[in-house]
Amino acid sequence: MEFTVNKIELVKELSLSQGVVEKKTTIPVLSNVLIEARDGEIVLTTTDLELGVRCGCAATIKKPGASTLPSRKLLDYVRLLPDVDLNVKIGETHAASITCGRSRTRIAGMSRENFPELPKMPAPLAQIPAALLASLIGKTAFAISNEGSRYTLNGALLLLKPDSITMVSTDGHRLAYVEAAHAFEDISGQLRALVPKKAMVEIQRLATEGGDSMAVALSSDENHLFFQFGKRLLITRKLTGQFPDYERVLPRDNDRTVVANRLELEAAIQRVSQFADERSHAIRVAVSPGELKLASSGSDAGESEESMPVEGNVGEMQIGFNAQYLLDFVRAVSSETIQLDLKDEQSAGQLRPTGEADHQYRYVIMPMRI
Repeated sequence: MEFTVNKIELVKELSLSQGVVEKKTTIPVLSNVLIEARDGEIVLTTTDLELGVRCGCAATIKKPGASTLPSRKLLDYVRLLPDVDLNVKIGETHAASITCGRSRTRIAGMSRENFPELPKMPAPLAQIPAALLASLIGKTAFAISNEGSRYTLNGALLLLKPDSITMVSTDGHRLAYVEAAHAFEDISGQLRALVPKKAMVEIQRLATEGGDSMAVALSSDENHLFFQFGKRLLITRKLTGQFPDYERVLPRDNDRTVVANRLELEAAIQRVSQFADERSHAIRVAVSPGELKLASSGSDAGESEESMPVEGNVGEMQIGFNAQYLLDFVRAVSSETIQLDLKDEQSAGQLRPTGEADHQYRYVIMPMRI
């Protein structure tokens, strides 16, 4: 196999697949990228057996073929080369000879026969605007559980209906729900799938790289989800199991409402949380007519209190929340103000951005003892 390719284009495509490459694995070939030279392009494939990314770029193919090379080593080296074309030649020993200007390098590789075969993408079921998909992931990914034992919570529920798209995530202590109106002509009922967190991170990366005008083709088979971003493809195994009944968690009678400036609230939480207990991150939130107070006193380093004006007609009450959970939400929205809906000290609170008509975004957070 031999080809000539633009260095900048190769670095760009190799970088997009690095999140999938296994750093520490008992299967050495999973640390490699499969390179296939054919039909005026090179196709790059990486996988960790749960997630796979296929992308590529134009190249001058002198001799077609396929082989695998260490993905991280290849990227780290090529990135240091001058911004000109480079020539890659891989022989029967699967070692690559790379020539670029006066640079000559040899990188040991492995046969493509050892590389796992990725499933083929079925016909698309729906087209999702890339910017919309990236936005939904940004509003929910942080609430996904990191506990391996809670398998069905290690991803987000993706729900497509003829006129809307919804994404929901929870770790048992909080829940992020976002729904956006969008017409899907090819969906008559509903499409439900559990998308793993690692896949969501890579989907967001590819969606952002594709630009606001790109549409993502979504497809599915019995075990996999396929997301096509132009010529780039992401394949992920579905999570199996039953996702919690999130509709039962969404509050319906939180009638104590205050509206606060988002940036002021973020800054106040950051300052107060410096003196919260390092394990629980608990801070006290006290509301009264026209005022919201944040306080922490769980640290040996001292205590802190912040006060800020708010709108809303509520009686006095105080409740404990995880400061990091609050910050995750505040940083995920861009609205000028945020609405906090409360019921009582023992019930979950709800946060919503104000003025975002294109999304229905609700963030439910369980109270803490303080």
